[in-house]
Amino acid sequence: MKTSDYLAQVDKYSAANYHPLPIILTRGEGVWVWDSEDRKYMDCLAAYSAVNQGHRHPRILEAAHRQLDRLTLTSRAFHNDQMGPFLQDLCEYTGFEKALPMNSGAEAVETGIKAARRWGYETKGISDNKAEIIVCENNFHGRTTTIVGFSSEPAYKRGFGPFTPGFKMIPYGDLDALEAAITPNTVAFLVEPLQGEGGVVVPPDGFLSGARSVCSDNNVLLVADEIQTGLGRTGKRFCCDWEDVTPDVVLVGKALSGGFYPVSAMLSQDSVMSVFKPGDHGSTFGGNPLGAAVARAALAVIREEKLAERAAELGSWFMEALRQIDSPFIEEIRGRGLMIGAVVKKEHGPARPFCEALMERGLLAKETHEQVVRFAPPLVVTRDELQWALEQVTEVFSAVSNTV
Repeated sequence: MKTSDYLAQVDKYSAANYHPLPIILTRGEGVWVWDSEDRKYMDCLAAYSAVNQGHRHPRILEAAHRQLDRLTLTSRAFHNDQMGPFLQDLCEYTGFEKALPMNSGAEAVETGIKAARRWGYETKGISDNKAEIIVCENNFHGRTTTIVGFSSEPAYKRGFGPFTPGFKMIPYGDLDALEAAITPNTVAFLVEPLQGEGGVVVPPDGFLSGARSVCSDNNVLLVADEIQTGLGRTGKRFCCDWEDVTPDVVLVGKALSGGFYPVSAMLSQDSVMSVFKPGDHGSTFGGNPLGAAVARAALAVIREEKLAERAAELGSWFMEALRQIDSPFIEEIRGRGLMIGAVVKKEHGPARPFCEALMERGLLAKETHEQVVRFAPPLVVTRDELQWALEQVTEVFSAVSNTV
């Protein structure tokens, strides 16, 4: 089938809930992918950080094959020999006492919300059904009805109400607003340490450490959504590590399985996790042996190949190189590690045409929040590969050869 045939097939049978670039990918290796007509592209999105380890990393692939030959699913009605070792690896890597495995990132967020509310009732002593959670404008924590209900993006909410009550919204990065929003019924502050889908928005220096202090002073849980920013993406184990902040709850996913299988988790100390008792919460696939085996290998790759350190070094170089591009279209380059956004000036239209032009040159990036082109390649990328990417970006954003 040709690209046009695949696209027509999707248009006929798929819900129109995405607006992808018009490309059909068929295989991948490392930072490179190939389309249905065997054209080669550098992947500079990394499946929204799910493939930090690169496409089809051989160690993770081997672990998946090995487990596929043994056992794939038990449900949590029974134990399996992979979940325990996986949870131990995850807790030892992150420094938390307990982990609750789920599948998608949104499930991890929902788990964190449930844990925070029950902690508020059972530990903090809040009256039933009075718990409040503070969130930030421009947030993106997932797509469930509860989560979109506390989004500030009208498109995420239109036609999906009524929504779950109990959430307050403050401007991102505003410590004074956080402190003012706290009441005796506040159980948690749910925050992304860097807003990815919101446009690669970096908070002001000191915001995370300040939020940690405010939450501690008011007996409020700090819940960090590190699903996209964690596990090496921003140049640290977690993005919160940039300010030496330890949240009460951390939510992880995406790169936790290296792109092989949906695996997510809520991490916390036992003082929070102990609110869950048998029958309170669960998932048929959460902690399944295939996902656990894959996640163990994915974590080992992050640790042993020092992907966080690699992201810090190459991200710093790449970000500075992008800032040197002499372009009338770029308003700002921002980010941390290898999570970088190029903000397109509004007078030059949205970011998507720039992404389409990059695609024509063999580089796949995707717009977010209309004006931002996001660059987030797999963390196994080399400096030579980033140099090639820089040349393509320079050509597309230059005044002379810009084709958008």
